[in-house]
Amino acid sequence: METDDEIYMADSYAEDGDTISQEEIRRLEDLEDEEAEAFAGNFSEADFAFSGTLYHLKLDYSNESFYASFAGDELARGTYVLVPTRYGRDLARVLGKVRAPVGVKPENIGVIERPATEQDRKKAENFRKEEEYVFGVFREKITAHHLDMKPISAHFLLDGSKILFFFSAENRVDFRNLVKDLSASLKGKEKGLERIELRQIGVRDESKITGGLGVCGRPYCCHSVSDHLRPVSIKMPKEQNLSINSLKISGQCGRLLCCLAYEYDWYVEARKKMPNPGVRVFYDGCMFRVSEVNPITERIRLIGEDERILEIPAFRMTLSGEKWRIVDG
Repeated sequence: METDDEIYMADSYAEDGDTISQEEIRRLEDLEDEEAEAFAGNFSEADFAFSGTLYHLKLDYSNESFYASFAGDELARGTYVLVPTRYGRDLARVLGKVRAPVGVKPENIGVIERPATEQDRKKAENFRKEEEYVFGVFREKITAHHLDMKPISAHFLLDGSKILFFFSAENRVDFRNLVKDLSASLKGKEKGLERIELRQIGVRDESKITGGLGVCGRPYCCHSVSDHLRPVSIKMPKEQNLSINSLKISGQCGRLLCCLAYEYDWYVEARKKMPNPGVRVFYDGCMFRVSEVNPITERIRLIGEDERILEIPAFRMTLSGEKWRIVDG
């Protein structure tokens, strides 16, 4: 029987530019600026409150988290539960209770069926050993078919009826023959296996699954902080006066550093109270041009036509109508 296949594309690309090429920008960014801002707005402004008991769950094999309700007794953190996921019924780990989930719609909330039993745990542990074998087969078949794809991981659903293979690739891959070959090799050995599913993921999702250490020396944010991180655009390092150098502002995944989004909103608000570089203002009988603004120190540097250099606190520059002016401190 021919197995169905699916392709899951995790990332899209954007265009913008500064001191690096348009092609580099496309490789670094997650979404177009408008999409990223809309996404971030949805996350920050979400005010959905669930009336019942709601739990934050995580799938260990893909490092994805989601919300689900449960009508039974309170579940302790670290407990495993059986719950429908977008891949099928499987075990998920309870991260804790939540009151106001961020960036989620009511229709995306799942329903926990029951806490996992000891039999469920043993079954999942046995499948983990099998996953090592089938992942080796997966790698061998990719090489045999000469496909330009990188195998990431393999996972059996709890009932053993389906196995997921995660892989990354720069382009879409025609893996239909690979699926047929895998089906012929595994369905005879793995009892109860009915479906083989290949899922193509992006570089950020690959880092989310595999984990690692960033340039800061700490675990990847996408792996250790949250899998629902804000998309990062080239506007963010620009707003923070960072060097637009792909080597300095990108992580090991090759995309813009997740942490660039952490302070972006603060910089945007701080800059609203300060003039932009290039603004001209008349002061002390001379025309000055704003050459640099520093939101952190709240200092502004100006260069006069007479070559004088002023560095003043931001509160001394006020906006009167559409014009900036310097007031005595």
